[in-house]
Amino acid sequence: MNHSPFSLAGKIALVTGASRGIGEATARLFASHGAQVIISSRRQEALDELAEKINQEGHAGNVIGMACHIGNSESVTELLKKLTAKFDRIDILVNNAATNPFFGELLDTPESMVNKTIDVNIKGYLMISQLVGKIMKEHGGGSIINTASINGVIPGPMQGIYSITKAAVISMTASMAKETARYGIRVNAVLPGLTDTKFASALTKNEKMLKSILPMIPMARMAQPEEIAPAFLFLASDAASYITGINLPVDGGLLC
Repeated sequence: MNHSPFSLAGKIALVTGASRGIGEATARLFASHGAQVIISSRRQEALDELAEKINQEGHAGNVIGMACHIGNSESVTELLKKLTAKFDRIDILVNNAATNPFFGELLDTPESMVNKTIDVNIKGYLMISQLVGKIMKEHGGGSIINTASINGVIPGPMQGIYSITKAAVISMTASMAKETARYGIRVNAVLPGLTDTKFASALTKNEKMLKSILPMIPMARMAQPEEIAPAFLFLASDAASYITGINLPVDGGLLC
C-alpha cells in the first residue's frame, strides 16, 4: 500500500483559533488524515465540545482542546508547556487565531483597537512561532503555516489596521522561512479570500458590501471554510516538502 503524500499519520499538529470557521475545518481535515490535533482558542468548554464531536466522527487521528489567549505571552507559554509535556514535540503549527475588532477608517481607529489587533495578529503569531520553531529545531524540523489574508495584499475597505497586520504576517512568513529552512522548518502562508465565517460576518452579512465585493471575485461567490482547509493540509504534508516561503491565495481568483 502506497503512503499518501498528504498523510499526517503520526504528526502532532497545533491549530490556533480552531473553535470555528477555517480553524475548525482545518483541524477536522488534519484529523481525517491521521494527525493528533491540538485545537486551541480562548474557551476550553467550546474546545472540549468540538473535540468530542470530531472524535465521534471516527477520524483516523485524534483531537484534544487546550485553551490559550494567543495575544498573551503567559498564556502561550503555558499552552506549550502543557503540550510538550504530553507529546514532547510539535510537527505542525497553524497560526489561525486572529482578531478584527474595528470596522472603520484608519483615521478613526482607536489606539486600543490598534494595540489589540497588533497583539494578536502580529505579536501573537511571532511569539508562538518563535517558541514552536525552537521545539521544531530540536526535533529536526516541521511546518508552520500562517493564516494571512488577501487583505494583506489589497487592503480591505474599512479594515485598515487588520489589513496592515496581515501584510506583516506575509512579511513574517518570508523572513522566518529564509531563516529556518536550514533547520528543516518550512514556513508558508495561506491567504483566504472572502469566506463564510462568523469572523467575516461584518462583510458576509452586509448586503451592500457583498454587492461591491462579489463582482471583483471571478468565481462570483464567497468560500466555505472547507474550501480553505485543503490549502493548509497541502502545506503541512510531505506533498509540500520542497515548498517554503510562499503565500497561497485561496480567493476565487480575486488576486488574478
